[in-house]
Amino acid sequence: MCNNHENMTKTLVLSVPSAKAPFEKTTIERRELRPHDILIDIKFSGICHSDIHSAFGEWGGGIFPMVPGHEIAGVVEAVGTEVTKYVVGDRVGVGCFVDSCGECEYCLSGEEQYCTKGVINTYNGLDYDGNPTYGGYSQKIVVTEGFVVRIPNVLDMDVASPLLCAGITTFSPLKHWNAGPGKKVAIVGMGGLGHVAIQFAHAMGAQVTVLSRSNNKEEEALEFGADHYFATSDPATFTQLAGRFDLILNTVSANLDVDAYLSLLRIDGTLVNVGAPAEPDKYQVFSLIMGRRSIAGSLVGGIRETQEMLDFAAEHGIAPMIEVIRADQVDEAYERVLKSDVRYRFVIDVSTL
Repeated sequence: MCNNHENMTKTLVLSVPSAKAPFEKTTIERRELRPHDILIDIKFSGICHSDIHSAFGEWGGGIFPMVPGHEIAGVVEAVGTEVTKYVVGDRVGVGCFVDSCGECEYCLSGEEQYCTKGVINTYNGLDYDGNPTYGGYSQKIVVTEGFVVRIPNVLDMDVASPLLCAGITTFSPLKHWNAGPGKKVAIVGMGGLGHVAIQFAHAMGAQVTVLSRSNNKEEEALEFGADHYFATSDPATFTQLAGRFDLILNTVSANLDVDAYLSLLRIDGTLVNVGAPAEPDKYQVFSLIMGRRSIAGSLVGGIRETQEMLDFAAEHGIAPMIEVIRADQVDEAYERVLKSDVRYRFVIDVSTL
């Protein structure tokens, strides 16, 4: 813990005292600026489904009181003595992580999310000194400059915030599994992740098909850049699309009939999971063997790739569809997310805290 309380920053936050408890407005102290630290005045914080899993204690090991939020967009308010990348007034973002060892092979290759020492989560984590981390449902945050990215001027701050998680979570696997011209890519789910994934896959040049439970989002999917749209509630969909896709990106946080989706892959195709259901999935190994298919997962992306994603989004006009809410609407927003009653990402206007 910091001993010099005079230089610490008090900030208002929204926190949950225990699992599934309502949010409360409270005050915390952010650490004093170290040489490489940046103090960010947070303007907007997106609501991610993982915030809800964490605040509800569904993933185990929740650290309470908890201040969720890892889709942070703000402005630099102060910098440490050795900061070189940013100056006061810069538009910046913070995603899912705020520190890593910086020395292992993955950190050195720009894949900090796989740090062998253990990456430090933006919230619901413990830093290397053992202090709990508190996230973006907050007026201010202190982050080391290596985990801060620059928000391009053409991106509005409220729209940019969901890109810090939903954006990089979909951009990274699409890039890693070579979505592009000549590739047929299916996006499972048309929610907070899925509607951004469609835009990225389309901009990368892939042929994009959306697989959603019903037809009620078809028009919007096509506007986001999808070439085709199929309802998974129709059994004929799985017959019609058998063996079609090079890559399927599963963005939903519910358990699927994995075998049915594997049947949609071409030989050597891959089903990549970025949504994380609370219960284990099941599948038959023959669904893999018979087509040399793969099941994979992907965890957001490193800091360099997150910056690349933001620049790509700015260049190609990619923008999440958002609903901006006040700080006193977060409990209601969580309930609406669970009912899939959002088009497509809630963003908290932190000035209302």
